[in-house]
Amino acid sequence: MTPIAVLVGAPGAGKSTVGRRLAAALDVDFADSDALIEADAGMSVSDIFVTMGEPEFRAREEAVIATALEERTGVLALGGGAIMNADTRRRLEGVPVIWLEVDLSAATKRVGMNKARPLLLGDVRAQMSRLMKERAPLYEEAATIRLNTSGMKVREVVDTLVEQLQAGVAHE
Repeated sequence: MTPIAVLVGAPGAGKSTVGRRLAAALDVDFADSDALIEADAGMSVSDIFVTMGEPEFRAREEAVIATALEERTGVLALGGGAIMNADTRRRLEGVPVIWLEVDLSAATKRVGMNKARPLLLGDVRAQMSRLMKERAPLYEEAATIRLNTSGMKVREVVDTLVEQLQAGVAHE
């Protein structure tokens, strides 16, 4: 089984929000890798980072995504850092991957001072800038559809993605 679409992008790009609405528009299930990890671990992502560390979180993330890619057929939103794992990127080959791009200003505004995002503690804008620069080439590599969500309403993003998925649009 293969998901209809997998959403990737920086924190604040709208993966969870757009993913839920895209799944509803397509009448399919939605899953968020962070929520799957939390359900499996019985604690929040922040608590996993604090009590077990980032390496344990990343191991759990890889395992949850591998299972979701094998067992789910709807829309799957990945955590922003999931793309850093080479095995995860390999598993995304042949899957419709949507990169929800967002500019630094919009992402920082959307994320704010969210303490549930452990990698953004401290200077949120600087951390976000670093993460976006580090991850952008990997989002680009994995993406079959690329859409800049900055300045777009969620409904516009969803409508555009539905059209692109139905038309089989792929980015080269």
